[in-house]
Amino acid sequence: MKALLPTAAALALFAAAAAHADCTYPTAPDKIPDGATATLEQMVEGQKAVKAYDKAINDYVACVDKDVDDRIAAAGDKLKPEQKADMQKVAAQKHNAAIDQDQELAARFNEQIKVFKAKAADKK
Repeated sequence: MKALLPTAAALALFAAAAAHADCTYPTAPDKIPDGATATLEQMVEGQKAVKAYDKAINDYVACVDKDVDDRIAAAGDKLKPEQKADMQKVAAQKHNAAIDQDQELAARFNEQIKVFKAKAADKK
């Protein structure tokens, strides 16, 4: 029973953290324009959507980082090193997953920009 107590305390901290955090994961743009068929206006709108998503991801990551720092500070000496490490690990996973998704979207959009530019060059 004593072995379950630290685990239960860690789970309680994570549950409280989830309830405390108000970091909302941003929604990626529904679609990015197809460079082969898109107009310049559609590409510009796509670029705006990708930039807005990038900003939202950066805001989310900053929120996650601040939230975990705040929770660690609030717990003070009550937090065991393993619990702190677990909290930081979860925050790092959220941070990294968000950045990975942001970079993947940007890479897909950049590929469509290349297609769009190639299409424009072929018309000349």
